[in-house]
Amino acid sequence: MGKIIAIANQKGGVGKTTTSINLSAALAAKGKNVLVIDTDPQGNTTSGFGIEKNELENTIYELMLSECSIKECIINDVIKGVSIIPSNVNLAATEIELIGVDRKEFILKREVEWIKESYDYIVIDCPPSLNLLTINSMTTADSVLVPIQCEYYALEGLSQLIHTINLVKERLNNDLDMEGVVFTMYDSRTNLSMQVVENVKSNLNQKVFSTVIPRNIRLAEAPSYGMPINMYDSKSAGAEAYMSLAEEIINNGKEN
Repeated sequence: MGKIIAIANQKGGVGKTTTSINLSAALAAKGKNVLVIDTDPQGNTTSGFGIEKNELENTIYELMLSECSIKECIINDVIKGVSIIPSNVNLAATEIELIGVDRKEFILKREVEWIKESYDYIVIDCPPSLNLLTINSMTTADSVLVPIQCEYYALEGLSQLIHTINLVKERLNNDLDMEGVVFTMYDSRTNLSMQVVENVKSNLNQKVFSTVIPRNIRLAEAPSYGMPINMYDSKSAGAEAYMSLAEEIINNGKEN
């Protein structure tokens, strides 16, 4: 049975989408069958795989409104081993469209039940806010992976996110665990990056991955070519870091 990992942080610009794209591609490169679910109305994960997001007939928006089946909105093999449920700006209207709908926190979970046996990993890219789409992602997921940018305000908002995760666990999904925290945009030349890592480790009772994602120009360029980093530049520091993170996540599953 597939493991479902939600990648969440209500702060924008922390590397959620970058992690969703490149972790998925790295897991696939290690022989895993992966489904990515883009629950962010910006649709950056969708376009990061080279998909023209505004020309799609069926996306997660139609799925959430029961206008298509989950199989109808999966785009298979966007790269070898990775399929995707895409997103675009229409998704922004979901919250309003679902007013008054019963058990709306569980729509995605119900749909994913149909297909989760077909994948080793399902990676959900959450929007940068704690809204209905994020709650749907967390009720569907087995665990939450939190990317944290190596900057001064890294801890700000993290306690709120962990509080939300704990609330969802308590009230909506008893099986939800914390996959761990991964540091992104790490610059080994600055004392600040090192201080942030030490600060978070000492203030957080959560698993912190030993892999750190560096600030890397090739990593920043890859999405504009519609490719994950391991296809755009497999020798780059960014590609190596995401392969290492994938290895940690696979081994994490074995330990459990």
